[in-house]
Parts: sequence; structure tokens; C-alpha cells
Amino acid sequence: MLKTFLPLFMMTFCICLFIVIMQFLWKYIDELVGKGLSVDLIAELFFYAALSMVPLALPLSILLASLMTFGNLGEHFELTAMKSSGISLLKVMKPLTVFIALVSVGAFFFQNNVLPQSQVKLWTLLFSMRQKSPTLDIPEGAIYNQIPGYNLYVKQKNPKNDKLYGILIYDVSTSSAYPRIVVADSGRLSMNPSKTHLILSLEHGNWYEEVASGTTMTKELGGEMYRREAFKSKEVIIPYNDNFTRMDDETMRQQYIGKDMKELRQTIDSINLRLDSAGNITAQELRASPTVGVPTSRFDVDGKAAKPVFVKPVAVKSPPNLDTLLAGIPPVSKQMVITGAISHLKMQKQNFEFKSYTVEDDQFIKRRHEIELQKKFTLSLACLIFFFIGAPLGAIIRKGGLGTPIVISVLLFIVYYIFDNSGYKLARDGRWPVWQGVWLSSAVLLPLGIFLTKKAVDDSAVFNADAYRNFFRRLLGLHQTRHLTLKEVIIEEMEPQVALDKISQLKEHCTAFLSRYASRQSYMTYLQEGYDKRQLRDVAQEIEDVVDYMSNSRNQLLLNKAMDFPIVRQLLTYHVTNYKHVGTALAVFFPVGLPLYLVGTRHQSNLKKELQNAVRVCDEISEIITKDSAEINENKQQETL
Repeated sequence: MLKTFLPLFMMTFCICLFIVIMQFLWKYIDELVGKGLSVDLIAELFFYAALSMVPLALPLSILLASLMTFGNLGEHFELTAMKSSGISLLKVMKPLTVFIALVSVGAFFFQNNVLPQSQVKLWTLLFSMRQKSPTLDIPEGAIYNQIPGYNLYVKQKNPKNDKLYGILIYDVSTSSAYPRIVVADSGRLSMNPSKTHLILSLEHGNWYEEVASGTTMTKELGGEMYRREAFKSKEVIIPYNDNFTRMDDETMRQQYIGKDMKELRQTIDSINLRLDSAGNITAQELRASPTVGVPTSRFDVDGKAAKPVFVKPVAVKSPPNLDTLLAGIPPVSKQMVITGAISHLKMQKQNFEFKSYTVEDDQFIKRRHEIELQKKFTLSLACLIFFFIGAPLGAIIRKGGLGTPIVISVLLFIVYYIFDNSGYKLARDGRWPVWQGVWLSSAVLLPLGIFLTKKAVDDSAVFNADAYRNFFRRLLGLHQTRHLTLKEVIIEEMEPQVALDKISQLKEHCTAFLSRYASRQSYMTYLQEGYDKRQLRDVAQEIEDVVDYMSNSRNQLLLNKAMDFPIVRQLLTYHVTNYKHVGTALAVFFPVGLPLYLVGTRHQSNLKKELQNAVRVCDEISEIITKDSAEINENKQQETL
């Protein structure tokens, strides 16, 4: 089993990891293109991205590999051979279960020790690449704005001598309302050895600039002033750093993604302490604030120091009537009291809103750390769940290769990803408790793994289309057809007289049932009694016995006619309940009883048509058997003569 599983697991893991890395590349491709990054930096970025994407690729690869492994074994009947030798499916899965358990343990240590460091390196490198200036590639006939503070226009370029023609420069790096404008017929663009400045060597051009207002010269002239300079050659130096500067890792290490379990717990405890202290301070302020202008504390001087002592609230028999208090205040003072109260409340509201922002930020940071702490364990459980989904599912569908397993794996992983992402967002935003949001996907898929494992061990036909088709036929009351074929080897030949006796008895029982229920049942009779289930079950079993006995016939016409016997179903609508008081309750409750009566009487009508058809088939088969027996006897007499 390990020899079969391990190559598939390594192959699917590489494929899944490649897919998620491509998804990462498509997401950040715009921030990497055109920066002139070296190959070793790109390779380093992809290495750390691959390590960070392992939590996505590992469960999917386990699911796909287990599906392919057990699908191949089932498709080639190797699982059937193992089971026939007395080896159960759980015993077949045992070595792989041990291996996946070891992978789960390794996934936990990977999440706790390796993933934080790789994510710190990844995001530090990615942010450093974002800040790098793009490589200069000035187009022809378009404005180039990738140089900070400058817009550059070049009419034509000569690739042989790297010369630029028709140069127009807009310098917007100053705070002036008007940019500096430089126009030149030609020039060359180069960079200093340290790659920190661009050097534009211009030829035959003009420099236009507005003199800043408020200077001595503009005041003496009494208005705005512009400067124009014509030059034959001029060098313009533009600050432009083309070097790659790597950020310090320490900033990212302080984030939740760069911490292990010990550091996460320490941060959560610190935030809890800060939140508790903020709550205690707020409570003390509320207790110390005056109530209706009356101080809630006084200072007690004991000779050494003054200590605040809280005053006990005054006990009142009934709360004061505010309308009466306001009525006793003069009209002039009443408006001042109301205005002062409103101002005081607005100030208090703003004060507590400001404090709530700090508390909300701390709670958000706490939730992010708690989510990261819980995620240290989710990957390990996800590996086990996906194995116990993929292995029994592969044993049930018995399809190997890459076709069906990939389709099923992708669908299941999409379901897992949707629930996992939804739970993460609900926990991050504080709508759900953190543990509920983080473990939502595992709680959804764990019952599915248990169900599929049980069905696979019991050899249940979970994906048998005929079983579901027959179920819905029974549920909807649809007819079912028989299929009989001529047997090549018949152990017990059909005796015509025995067949006639069985058919005659069947016809008698069907006629008796039809006579008993000749008319349509009333509303109360249907809900309280219905049809006799035992009698109907006996008739259905008798039809099956007759068909089974006639399947031993060598007459194809007789087999074709036997297929006309109906398959009598045991529908719930034939007999709703065994208790009359329950039927009476259904009859009184019209929204349930009336639709049930209409559907049930229709099914009963179809049942009587089926039994009438059975009586007709009995007559036709009796005629065929009698005719065949007469011909056989006549042939025997002629042979005797």
C-alpha cells in the first residue's frame, strides 16, 4: 500500500503546489514585472511562496492521492480480492492511516516552526520588491511617468547610439503650481555609477520656469515673473534609486504571521491584560463621575494623606420625577440646564467613542492572534479528514487515473475552501467566536468522512444510480419495469400444472383485494385505516414468487408475458398510520391531511390498476400454458401412433 500511495502522493503534492504557486504569481504579477529583479531574487521569492502555500496544497494532495490509490485498486478488482481473502478495508487502510498520522504531526510542527519564518521572509521580500523603482523603458510618442516627480516625453529613439530626439520634460517635483519645462532637440540618458541618480545630457534646448511669487524680484516688478534659458548643452540630474533595498525582517516578525505558539500566547495574554486594565479604568471613571451633579466620593484626611472614600448611594423610596424637577426651575435657567446636559452628554459620548476605537483595535489584533493560534492545529486535522474522505470514496466509486478523482477532489476542496474562508472572515470580524470560525470547515467535512468510511466498510452502494432511481420512483409513485432473460442453464424446470396452480391462486388473491377495495375510500377512512398492509404485502410477495418460478421456463413468449407483471411497491401513502387517533389528528389538520388524501388516493388508484393488470396477465399466461400443454400432448399422441 505504501509503495502504491507514496509515488502518487509526491506527484499530486507537486502538482497542487505548482497550481497554488501559479495562483500566487497571477495575484502579484503586476508588482513584479518591470522592476528589473534578478533571477536569484525571483527564485528566493518563489521558494518562500512554496513554503507558505503548503497548508493549501497538502490536504488537496492527500485527498487526490488517496482517491487515485483506492480507485485504482477498486477498478482492477484488487480490493475485491483482498476482501475475499478476509482483509477488511480498515486493515487495508491501516498502513496509510499511520503514514497520514505522521504527516499530520509533521504538519503541526511545520505550521508552528517553519511557516512563521517563511511567511516573514516572503512578505518582507515582497514589500521590498514593491518599493523598488521600475526599470527605465521610455516609450516613443508617449508620456513616461514612472520617474517620481517627473514626466518625460520622447518623440523618437535611435537604438544604435541610444540617442533621444524631441525631448520634453515636466518637472513637478517642486511645490510650485506650475511645473518646470525643459525642451531639447536631442540628448542621452545615463545613470551614475551608484545607480542613485539619472543624468540627462541635453543638446540645443530651452528651460522654462516660473519665479516663485513673494520674492524680492517679483515684488519690485509688481507681478509674476518667468525665467527662460536657452542652452546648447545641459545636464539634468534627477534623483532615481535603481538599487534593490531589502527591508528589515524585525517589523514583520512582530506581526501575528511571524510568531509561534508560545509567542502568540504571550501576545494574547498581554492584550487581555491591556483590555482588562482599560475596562477597570473606565469603570473607575464612571464610579467617580458625579451623578446629577452630586459627587460620588469625598476625601478623608486622616492626618497623613487624603484618601478618596466612595459615598454610599442615598436610598429613595421612589425615583424622582424629572418633569417635576424641571418645572421648579425658572424658565431662564431651564434652557441653560438642558443645553448644559446635552453638551455634557455629547462630550461623554465622544470620550467613550474614542476609547472604544482603541479597545476595538486591541480586540481585532487579539482575534488575529487567536486565529493564527488555532490554525496551528487545523492543518493536521484537515489531512486526516481528507484521507478518510478520499480513501473510502475511491473504494466506492472504483475509478482510478486522473479524470474522475481530480473532478471530485476539486469539488470537495472548493467546498472546504469556501467554508474555511467564510469561517475565517466571520471570526476575524468578531461575528463568531474564533474557535467556531476556524474549525467550521473541519466540523462540516468530518461527518462526511465518517459517513463515507462506514459505507465503504459495509460495501454500501452509495453511488449506485439504480438504487437512487428506484428510491425516487418509490417516493414519487412511479412505475417500475421488469427485465427477464432466457437462462442458459435451468436447474429446476417449470412444471405447467404447478405454474397454473400458482397463477390461479394469485388471480384469486388479487381479485379478493380488488373486491375488498372496489370503491374509493372516504377522507376519514383513508386517514384512519387505508389499505391493509399485510394483505398487500402478501399479494406483492406472491407475484414475485410466480415471476421467479416462471423465469425457469424455456418459452421466450412466456418470459416476455411474465415481464408484464407489475412490481407492487409498499408506499407509505397506501396506509398512512396504524393509529386511528393519529389519522383523526391529520384529518382535522387540513393543510396536511387534504394534500395527503389527494396524493394517497391517486396512488391507490394506480395500485388497483396494477392489480387489474396482474389479473389480465394471469389469464393470458394461463392461456399460453394451456395451449402449449395441448400441443405437447398432441405431439406425443402422434409419436405414439
